[in-house]
Amino acid sequence: MNDTANSPQVNSDYKIYKYLLPYIWPKGHPKLKLRVVMAMILLVFSKIIVVYVPFIYKDIVDALEQKNTKEIVYLSLPFFLVIAYGVTRIAASGFIQLRDIIFTHVGQRALRLLAVRVFEHIHNLSLRFHLVRRTGGLSKTIDRGTKSIDFLLRMMVFNLIPVILEVALVVGIYYYNAGWMYGHIAVVVVAIYVLFTYYVDQWRSGFRREMNNKDTDASQKAVDSLINFETVKYFNNEKLESDRFHESMRGYENAWIRIYKSLGLLNFGQALVIAVGLTVMMYLAAQEVLDKTKSLGDFILINTLLVQLYAQLNFLGTIFREIKQSMIDMENMFHILDEKKEVTDAPDATQLVVSDAVIAFKNVDFYYQPERQILSGLNFTIPSGQTVAVVGHSGAGKSTLTRLLYRFYDVNQGSISIDNQDIRLVSQNSLREKIGIVPQDTVLFNDTIEYNIRYGRNNATKEDIIQAAQAAHIHDFIMSLPEQYQTPVGERGLKLSGGEKQRIAIARTILKNPPILIFDEATSALDTTTEKAIQENLNEISKNRTTLIIAHRLSTVIDADNIIILDKGKIIEQGKHQELLLKGRHYAEMWQKQLDEKAP
Repeated sequence: MNDTANSPQVNSDYKIYKYLLPYIWPKGHPKLKLRVVMAMILLVFSKIIVVYVPFIYKDIVDALEQKNTKEIVYLSLPFFLVIAYGVTRIAASGFIQLRDIIFTHVGQRALRLLAVRVFEHIHNLSLRFHLVRRTGGLSKTIDRGTKSIDFLLRMMVFNLIPVILEVALVVGIYYYNAGWMYGHIAVVVVAIYVLFTYYVDQWRSGFRREMNNKDTDASQKAVDSLINFETVKYFNNEKLESDRFHESMRGYENAWIRIYKSLGLLNFGQALVIAVGLTVMMYLAAQEVLDKTKSLGDFILINTLLVQLYAQLNFLGTIFREIKQSMIDMENMFHILDEKKEVTDAPDATQLVVSDAVIAFKNVDFYYQPERQILSGLNFTIPSGQTVAVVGHSGAGKSTLTRLLYRFYDVNQGSISIDNQDIRLVSQNSLREKIGIVPQDTVLFNDTIEYNIRYGRNNATKEDIIQAAQAAHIHDFIMSLPEQYQTPVGERGLKLSGGEKQRIAIARTILKNPPILIFDEATSALDTTTEKAIQENLNEISKNRTTLIIAHRLSTVIDADNIIILDKGKIIEQGKHQELLLKGRHYAEMWQKQLDEKAP
């Protein structure tokens, strides 16, 4: 373990503390701050009482030693000391429980707000992040991180601080009450114990990270396999999936075994340090009792304080270990919070105002990686209320137009404007409010049909939803189902056919009622009959709206006002269907090829 290896972790721990501090001491919430203050006062009181208990124990022993036990009556000093001993124990426990009750509001609020913050942040990250993320692993990271928040706050505020306070009080009492020699021994024992625990836990943290990585990997494989259940069945690969999951769990098992073995070493080393200190102190105290320089009560006091110190050091080791584990569990979650948003609103971003809904791509260059250009010098306009279709071979850059128009990415050169407003200068929310899309692969939420249609406009009434469903020609089908609009659609809408899902997507877009529409290969995955029926729906809803169609099947774009043929990110041809056929160039070749493919 060298300093270089440890420094990133120190920085990571500092960031986590920095993130958590505002939740422990929240600005603008005096009641919560009062709860923290009250909890800390109760904490101090409980520790003072706990440290004072051995003195009562000492007084009881000294009082009993000085009296003949036959002379002790119920109202004697030892009797009152025994009652006081019991009362202080109860009071200390009561203060601790009251402290926890008062602070629980702070801890749970921190958990809730941090979980929501992570959730919102992930939704605000760029499409690039989501294209490479692993859903199962991400879910596990968030779950593990949020569960550690409340635990970490409690450990830091109500375990680490009070234990340090109690250890300091006990060491101080040794110096003041027992003598400098006992104080020095206590300081040396505490110092050796803390250093040993710190360095061994630093070494063990690597095992914890490895275990978390294997746990995340296993979760990712499990979720991915279950989401693709049908594909697993199609290819008879249950054994393959089981073996992959088993391998990840084997790695988790091995990491956990290493953690447990190293824990045994840590516990033994801690016990050794404390046992040596305990033996030395007990020997010295016993010798002083024999020399009559200390009373039997002093011996009991030194022993009791030592046992108390032993318990607190043991607890300190547990606290340190648990805090370290919680910090490791939270690392990946906070790394997500450190992810920068690739696309952000301009500081002076305005609201997009759409009157004519004219879309213009002006000299647009775009690439995902500099070495692979996707769009080059792209220029075209979609006039108000007209339909422009973009066709071309796979990889030509068609779907990239949708991502740029939604501002999932920003163009590298040039601009995209709506009614002469550069979309980089308007807020993303106002931009996306004005655009509706029917994608090729409609993925529905695992909820009801009504919920999925209402997703287009959250404040829509039931009547609005029914009207949208009727316009999408899906209402009659929904009413034929036993649960009608309350029918669950299953994971990703798997309980519905492709055509049914597309019609729900159309209903959702109709409900949104945007001035701009995008059909991103909306019918390419459907059979010819279903495609024709849905195409009629699309033609209906695109009337009087500015529409961009991304298409592979040319039969879906013959009515477009303008058809653009893209090749390697450049426009190589454009015009109406008949015009392009008469030219006999690229579009005509594509048309003939698709006719040949349909021919028996």
